[in-house]
Amino acid sequence: MLLLIDYGIGNLRSVQKALEAVGAEVALSDDPGAIAVAKKLILPGVGAFGDGLEGLRARGMIEPLREAAGRGVPLLGICLGMQLLFEGSEESPGVRGLGLLPGTVRRFPPGLRDSQGMRLKVPHTGWNQIQPRRAHPLLANLEAGAYAYFNHAYYCLPAQADDVLAESDYGLRFASVVGRGAICGVQFHPEKSQAVGLQILCAFVEQCE
Repeated sequence: MLLLIDYGIGNLRSVQKALEAVGAEVALSDDPGAIAVAKKLILPGVGAFGDGLEGLRARGMIEPLREAAGRGVPLLGICLGMQLLFEGSEESPGVRGLGLLPGTVRRFPPGLRDSQGMRLKVPHTGWNQIQPRRAHPLLANLEAGAYAYFNHAYYCLPAQADDVLAESDYGLRFASVVGRGAICGVQFHPEKSQAVGLQILCAFVEQCE
């Protein structure tokens, strides 16, 4: 069973429908006990880092998530869910993240410009390319330069370069896909990324162990 974690943050229905479209059997739950028996976990999310951690804390999900990750249960974080995998964020100083991946989350700085010198707006919203940096089952058969849909003002800065699976460019290069062992995350929204997003969700369902 694949568990889609409901902690009060995010458009869960669209993620659930995308997973069902690639043949996944999905359970949606806000019960921390469900985490202990799930074969795979998806942590979605939109909104603020601190609100996300509070949603998990209020439902008693933080330790069950850490324990599941420690057992090697495959876990995919989506957008805010990816950011929550890290140790902390500039968005919510003093709030401790799940700490499953070393590193932090930073805000895009002001004054970003593209390769033609045009000023870039923050949040980073819209389609952007994904450039794989190392092989991983999550990126199986993904072409370099494939486009995915982003909507975020903060980006993850892993402490270990090997945890960066793919990068994207928005005035600076940032980690758009991360992974270590059975833990992985995508900064973009696969449920809004059409064929590319479904391909990545399918890879998680069928190939990530």
